[in-house]
Amino acid sequence: METENLDPDQGSFSVTDDSSQQSSPKLSVTELSKELETKSELIDDKEFDIPQVDTPPTLESILNETDDEEEPFVLEDPSLLNIDNIDTHSYDTSSVASSDSGDRTHLKRKKKLRDSFSIHGSVIRLSLLKGISAQIVSAAVSTSFPLISTSSLIAVGTSHGLALIFDPNQALRLCLGSTAVGAQYGAISALSINNDCSRLLCGFAKGQITMWDLASGKLLRSITDAHPPGTAILHIKFTDDPTLAICNDSGGSVFELSFKRVMGVRTCESRCLFSGSKGEVCCIEPLHAKAELRDHPITQYSLLAMASLTKILVIGLKPSLKVWMTFPYGRMDPSSVPLLAWHFVAVQTAVNPVLAFCRGDVVHFLLVKRDDSGAIHVTKQKQLHLHYDLINFTWINSRTVVLLDSVEKLHVIDRQTQEELETVEISEVQLVYNSSHFKSLATGGNVSQALALVGEKACYQSISNCGGQIFYVGTKSVHVMTLRSWRERIDHLLKQECLNEALALAWSFHEGKAKAVVGLSGEEQKRKAVVADRMVEILIHYADRIMKKCPEQGKIQVMEQYFQDMVPVIVDYCLLLQRMDLLFSQMYDKMAENSVAKGVFLECLEPYIISDKLVGMTAQIMKDLLLHFQDKNLMANMEACIVHMDVTSLDIQQVVLMCWENHLYDAMIYVYNSGMNDFITPMEKLFKVIAHPLSAGKSLSGMVYKSLICCLAGRAYPLGNISENLVPLVKNQVFEFLIRLHSAEAPVEEEVYPYVRTLLHFDTREFLNVLALTFEDFKNDKQAVEYQQRIVDILLKVMVENSDFTPSQVGCLFTFLARQLAKPNNTLFVNRTLFDQVLEFLCSPDDDSRHSERQQVLLELLQAGGIVQFEESRLIQMAEKAEFYQICEFMYEREHRYDKIIDCYLHDPLRKQYVIFLLFQFIELISVSPFKAADLISIHFSDQIEQIIQNLEDQYLLFQFLKSLLDPREGVNQDLLQLSPSVTEQFIELLCQYDPEQVLETLKFLESYRLEETIQIVQKKQLYEASSYLLEKKEDIHSAFLVMLEFLQRKLSILTSEDESSVEVPSLKAIEDTLAKTIALCQRNSHKLNQQQREALWFPLLEAMMSPKRSSSSTVLGHYSEFLKNLTMQVLNNMAAFISLPLILQRILQDPVYGRGKLGEIQGLVLGMLDSFNYEQTLLETTTNLLNHDLHWSLRNLKASVTRGLNPKQDYCCICLQQYKRRQETSDQIIVFSCGHLYHSLCLMSKECGIESKGQIRWTCFKCSASHKGGKLSEASSELKRRTPVSLSQLITDNYSNKKTSSESLLDPQQAQAFDQLCRLYRGTSRLALLTELSRDRGGEKHGLLHVSQGDSALNSVFQNETFQLHLTPPPPLLDD
Repeated sequence: METENLDPDQGSFSVTDDSSQQSSPKLSVTELSKELETKSELIDDKEFDIPQVDTPPTLESILNETDDEEEPFVLEDPSLLNIDNIDTHSYDTSSVASSDSGDRTHLKRKKKLRDSFSIHGSVIRLSLLKGISAQIVSAAVSTSFPLISTSSLIAVGTSHGLALIFDPNQALRLCLGSTAVGAQYGAISALSINNDCSRLLCGFAKGQITMWDLASGKLLRSITDAHPPGTAILHIKFTDDPTLAICNDSGGSVFELSFKRVMGVRTCESRCLFSGSKGEVCCIEPLHAKAELRDHPITQYSLLAMASLTKILVIGLKPSLKVWMTFPYGRMDPSSVPLLAWHFVAVQTAVNPVLAFCRGDVVHFLLVKRDDSGAIHVTKQKQLHLHYDLINFTWINSRTVVLLDSVEKLHVIDRQTQEELETVEISEVQLVYNSSHFKSLATGGNVSQALALVGEKACYQSISNCGGQIFYVGTKSVHVMTLRSWRERIDHLLKQECLNEALALAWSFHEGKAKAVVGLSGEEQKRKAVVADRMVEILIHYADRIMKKCPEQGKIQVMEQYFQDMVPVIVDYCLLLQRMDLLFSQMYDKMAENSVAKGVFLECLEPYIISDKLVGMTAQIMKDLLLHFQDKNLMANMEACIVHMDVTSLDIQQVVLMCWENHLYDAMIYVYNSGMNDFITPMEKLFKVIAHPLSAGKSLSGMVYKSLICCLAGRAYPLGNISENLVPLVKNQVFEFLIRLHSAEAPVEEEVYPYVRTLLHFDTREFLNVLALTFEDFKNDKQAVEYQQRIVDILLKVMVENSDFTPSQVGCLFTFLARQLAKPNNTLFVNRTLFDQVLEFLCSPDDDSRHSERQQVLLELLQAGGIVQFEESRLIQMAEKAEFYQICEFMYEREHRYDKIIDCYLHDPLRKQYVIFLLFQFIELISVSPFKAADLISIHFSDQIEQIIQNLEDQYLLFQFLKSLLDPREGVNQDLLQLSPSVTEQFIELLCQYDPEQVLETLKFLESYRLEETIQIVQKKQLYEASSYLLEKKEDIHSAFLVMLEFLQRKLSILTSEDESSVEVPSLKAIEDTLAKTIALCQRNSHKLNQQQREALWFPLLEAMMSPKRSSSSTVLGHYSEFLKNLTMQVLNNMAAFISLPLILQRILQDPVYGRGKLGEIQGLVLGMLDSFNYEQTLLETTTNLLNHDLHWSLRNLKASVTRGLNPKQDYCCICLQQYKRRQETSDQIIVFSCGHLYHSLCLMSKECGIESKGQIRWTCFKCSASHKGGKLSEASSELKRRTPVSLSQLITDNYSNKKTSSESLLDPQQAQAFDQLCRLYRGTSRLALLTELSRDRGGEKHGLLHVSQGDSALNSVFQNETFQLHLTPPPPLLDD
């Protein structure tokens, strides 16, 4: 509204409830339960929860904080902000809930839907209050005022300082104040009435406040010091406590007014709640509870919402002042008006207050509730996005809100669905704005520019609501807006002759889907009954109106179009209301008055009959309907209706005759089946008609075929199901009909089984499928088995013995048989010779016709399980001969002969071109499972690997494939691969790219790669360890060492660098590992290098470890000094095994750091080297002495054992029992054991008591071993372990010619046995391990005897073992013989 409408003589108004009056009844239990209904669109109260803070902010802290307009509303869980924006439309607005409220062009592009008037009708009624308007336009009253309303009073303030009090009948009751006071205080700028309508507060433009007694009209208080002088009162509000009020002045401050009466003296105490120095408050709203909600736990806090220019605050006035929530606006138009409104809303199972606040085009809803601990929680609800700026927001009830935009349009919105119900223009009201008070013109205009800008559109005191009514104050009138009742909304549409819209709105009331419903309460059934009665009245009126406004007679087409538009509406709503009586009595009688209307009415019934919405009709209606279709020659329509009708209401004989004459076979079958449960008679008649399916045409044959199939499947034709108790009977009747040998009145030339033959000719596959399904339903009894076998025999007789059927049809039969025979509970018998005949028939090389068809039929037969009926080798032979390559492929795949499958593709002219796509199939296989693809390709397509690699464009997929193929650890057999080195090198390059950590380990397993090319690859990727490994493998030791040395130096330089932000500092563990690998490289190769080459390795390494001390500052060095010293000692200890000590000391002393005369710096290094030298020398001497002592003792015992004589217990062999002297065989030897037993060597050999080892024979005593082992001499080795009495033996040779016995000792076996005994005596690792260690070749180096490489497992020494200990116990004493 323009500025000239705002004159300084302007007032304000407000509305309150007279809750204490008896005229305002409390809510009943039923009404409260209605308030608690959440329906489908309510928001979960757990959603968008605003987190509680441990220490809420104080008002002082809020006043002193810096305002940030862009500060977002941050919730504890951002995922909770799942807010849907719903677009709604009206006839003169765009989207109410636009997700992009700032994009105006986006709104213009939206498609316009049906206007809200056609959906919801007129929701609100705007009325003029003539009595009050007449008073305010009189000469005594100015043209601009505030207003407040309750259920019993209406108060209007004037610019002369007068307050006019009206009763509900608009009669003037009181005129409070005087013009003299008005001249002193200025215009009334704000009004407020308490809950019991006993007190009135008036705020004035010059800052004064007065309190009046509305019962007596007396002035009770005149307050002039409640707030700073020179500021106008913008708002004054009573709280639910009648002794407490809140006021807001034009300085932006908020004050609490506490009214007291002490000893008859009325006083007022003022307390500042919010100072305008840090942001002006321009709107306040205390929470008011209705009388029935006064006991709500939230009311004890006396909540107050305040809207400043930057944020919203919710504070509690009781029991102590506390801030419960702050909410910043964010970025918005500075001229937009902040708005606040409270209302109690039912959410889930509780009623809690909801605060709606807005500034601009977005309305926020905050649910406020109290928990058991007494804390208040604020939950953000669904936002309302608009495309217009608001200047007023009013709750009319918990589900409906009324918005006023900046161009003075009212918008009625359903809060839950955010749908706009109606839009009304109220510019004729000439709404009063409060700009002069916001600018504080009465006190000199001492307000901020921001507050003055907001005041341009402020109309807080000009709009007030009470009890579902909203009052609007204009310059010359007062209007009230109320919601229409549901009857008024319907009647409003009827008055405008919008009958269709009235019926649609009434139906929405009936279904409970209407919005902003008023006056429709009670139980659901009663509500529906009331609305249904009203709809019936409208329908009757609608029918009368149709007949009255019928076009002139004679214009048939115009009349038909007219009735086609009107009559379906009546039918629709009668069916929706389930009022068939109304439809077929009053409505039909009215339509029957006009023949055109009657015909249209009957035709309108067709879609409802077909959709089964209209099942029961009177006989007269059905008769008229059929006659109408017959007269209009709408036979197809009539047939479609018959098959959906209730047959019992039809004249069956008449209908059957009419169907037969007009060839309505579907309808005829339906009447026979449904009306008489006769399923055979119509089939017999129709088979006579079709005679042969080809002569009758596909449509009729298909219809007959489908009806039979439906009967066999248990379904009615053309729709529906057969009664369950009739299904077995119907199936049996149909089967008996099908397998008849001849038809009734059959001609002589008719072939046997005409019905089965006809169905097989029509659609062989489908008929056999239905038979298969029918066989599943048969019970497994003797009669059913015989039935199935009989049908199979008939099928074979009809198809095999007749040449009229194609190979495809014959194949379908045998595929059907194969499936039946493959079932586990199969009882059918089919001669296997028939399958062989079918195979011969399908694979006949003399018949080249239908080659593809025959092959496909045979393939389906095999896939159905028929392969068990054939000999596989013969099948493959015949398929190859017939060039059935798909059959061959099927068989080869069963035998896993994949190489043959490729041949099938190559020889098949129809699929030859698909061979080139095999490579692409391999690529798809690789993407699914690289390992399985690699395994398959390596076994069957190893020669195609390189071509497959070329076609793989995805580098990572190629890497996975090559890894599965080439890495031996993956399990692929590498012997099958014959790949060029370039493939391996390509894999190494991809490995460097995708998994560089595994390059070194993989290089150790791979073999087929070229060193030079691979070195270039890893050096390009800067993989130092892998480069060093390859160079070492190339025998370029020095280059390998330089690579590792450079890697180590780079890490050391980064560690000791003063620039900490340049690169990531390596860990100490990584440096230590790199040094260990470099030392291992030097140790592995020092044995095969000369002295000069060794020095070229070790001294640069020592120099690399000592150089950081020279180049680094003392600060950096201080952090890592001890770490670097330990690494240097590690290098010195390892190089001492290969470099002489004087050379090492000389190199250390030549270093500038240690050569400056500070012996203390190298004292640790020198002493450490000397300690190592002394320890090694002592260890060597001690070990040598121990080994010499042990060796001497062992040899002495061995000699004593060998040279000791043996005393036999008897002079005969213990096996043959003959004396050893009587044997004549010169080659025989006498063997004596330490146990005293004597044997001939030949006797022992016959008992297998000799074990040959290393060209010599080790003997065991027969008797001793037999007593312990049961004669099993094969376990002689285990006997040695168990200490069987097998001792050293002497070989005695009898020389009868010289009569002399000589003994000869074989030392090698005895020494071996003595060595085994020595091993058993000393189980420790010390002496034997020392002997092994000392026996190794150390290269002749004096200082290298006890030093081995730490990284080489082959050179690991027992002396380097952490658990190594010297066994200094003396050997056991020798036993005297």
